[in-house]
Amino acid sequence: MKLSGSDILVKTLIEQGVDVVFGYPGGQVINIYDSLYKYQDEIQHVLTAHEQGAAHAADGYARATGRVGVVIATSGPGATNLVTGIATAYLDSVPLVAITGNVRTDQIGTDAFQEIDIAGITLPITKHNYVVDSVEELADTIREAFKIASSGRPGPVLVDIPKDIQVAKFDYVEQPKITKDAKSAASDAEIAKAAEIINEAERPFVYVGGGVLTSEATNEAIALADTIDAPIGCSFMGISAIPTDHPRYLGMQGMHGHFASSQSMHHADVIIALGARFNDRVTGNRAKFAKKSKIIHIDIDKAEIGKMGSMVNGVNGDIKLTLEKLIPLLKKTTKPEWQKQVDEFKVKEAARDDHRTTLGPKMAISTLNKYLSPNTPIATDVGQHQMWAAQYADFKTPRRFISSGGLGTMGYGMGGAIGAYFGTKEHTVLVTGDGSFGMCLNELATAVTNNVPLVILLLNNGVLGMVRQWQTLFFDKHYSNTVLDRKTDFVALTKAFGGDAARVDTVEELDKALEKAFSTNGVFLIDCAINKDEFVLPMLPPGGSMDDIIVKVGD
Repeated sequence: MKLSGSDILVKTLIEQGVDVVFGYPGGQVINIYDSLYKYQDEIQHVLTAHEQGAAHAADGYARATGRVGVVIATSGPGATNLVTGIATAYLDSVPLVAITGNVRTDQIGTDAFQEIDIAGITLPITKHNYVVDSVEELADTIREAFKIASSGRPGPVLVDIPKDIQVAKFDYVEQPKITKDAKSAASDAEIAKAAEIINEAERPFVYVGGGVLTSEATNEAIALADTIDAPIGCSFMGISAIPTDHPRYLGMQGMHGHFASSQSMHHADVIIALGARFNDRVTGNRAKFAKKSKIIHIDIDKAEIGKMGSMVNGVNGDIKLTLEKLIPLLKKTTKPEWQKQVDEFKVKEAARDDHRTTLGPKMAISTLNKYLSPNTPIATDVGQHQMWAAQYADFKTPRRFISSGGLGTMGYGMGGAIGAYFGTKEHTVLVTGDGSFGMCLNELATAVTNNVPLVILLLNNGVLGMVRQWQTLFFDKHYSNTVLDRKTDFVALTKAFGGDAARVDTVEELDKALEKAFSTNGVFLIDCAINKDEFVLPMLPPGGSMDDIIVKVGD
């Protein structure tokens, strides 16, 4: 059956199991949008307010489901507006296929209207990208893009389709949904070496990264910790891989991690890292990191294993399959002295925690926790509020923390929350701040128009809180351009978009507003007043190690 290139594209997306795409139409994708109209009973298109919001929505959908997210944009500015979203997905290993239109192949290189080399622009931030130069290759290119995006370490793939390829016709033959490249465990030799090191450990620490979510290895990670009597900490990207209330779980480690988690990792003699990057937020001063430890690094991406140099024992393979082979080689043991030391770290953390009963960051997130179901996705923007959510929000189900880690993309949250809702169909939460929210609040229109049940908890301190915190601690309180002093009425703004909202100043008001918000089948924003001098603690100072950790102002 001969179909146009645009019909072939949409039919291939349906063939690959895509149920929803996010995007924004334009001249060089108008044929694709005509095809989306034809097949609207088989595939849903969500129109966002901006292409960046569409990219973040596709990303949020992928994070919440593990399936490939799809975003569509036209050429020129439409395509370049995707760049931040593609980079966000790339740094966090999110499976994404970005489809862009372009001018006709005979116009490429002529500076035609809205022509841009989007393949060249995105080359450093994609696993692979394509410029389709014949309709005969289109369907197989899309299939290959899905395979690459979802196989191994996931990531974004871009497919640029010139206008004449969308119009040209070719025979479409439906194919089965692609299968990912086969996963494999690490080599027997690597696993045996890891088992030998772990069996000799006196103070083991299991460090869970985003790779545990990708590999669906939650049960195996817990079984590992139970076998060797180890505490569990996580990277930022590993949040939600382990239930928050699990007795072995100490929470996030690193620059703004929990004190007990960071100190346990710092004092461990063996760190078993599962699908985690050792970036600067994790290690602090790399020269002082894990000096007492041997590191077992299990990761599907061999390139990640060598970043810590010779101190790492690399185990290259799928985490779930590797742990299934590793755990039977480990001696079942208890470590009472190690657990006693970990408990002491936990006591110190509890003593330094925020015990106020008035409305502060911890109390705001703790009050939110009362209304969460086990499946509630929590999206965030980037800044202090993000770290407070990472520290205090409760998670019982994997893939329910939707947040930009590696790139730290302010403005990610609205799109991410919308995508998470379309992926899960669960009442969704966005925790944001007034700085981040101001970047992409136009996506309120998308959420309201699509009747997304979205609770927005806006922690409003009137400043760019994280930068201001640094200015306070390290720049002699030179508050250069971090005091927003904006006159925006977020309650009135949300109502103007068609949602509902409330402003709160006390815990009691917040509790009442959350009760109303979660009973509302639509967008409900809570403008929650937070003092501008609230800090995210603990904190590693620049160039510092875990020995230098700041746990209170004045340290």
